[in-house]
Amino acid sequence: MFKMIHENYNVRDLDRSLAFYREALGLHEVRRNEKPEFTIVFMADDTETFQLELTWLRDRTTPYNLGDEEFHLAFRTDDMEAAHALHEKMGCICYENHDMGIYFIKDPDGYWLEIVPEGK
Repeated sequence: MFKMIHENYNVRDLDRSLAFYREALGLHEVRRNEKPEFTIVFMADDTETFQLELTWLRDRTTPYNLGDEEFHLAFRTDDMEAAHALHEKMGCICYENHDMGIYFIKDPDGYWLEIVPEGK
């Protein structure tokens, strides 16, 4: 009856966030909604079955309160070694759980993104 379609993250620097999600996770812009007070950009992977909505409030100058960072989006990769090397080069790995075979990266606004190998 229901289908998940997107998750929203508010960002302070839209261009920086777009560049991060393109480089770190291979996402591309699907559509954009621009208003005088804000811009919303929807990004997706090649399947476009789920989208990440990045909302930029033009007047926002302070960081967003992300609580205890207990929420995250997860991304599956078929090449964990290459993904880890890319994220290590970008300096965005914030936590690794070697026992579970996963790690987390942090976007420019502090949102955590879980990287999971194929088959998990």
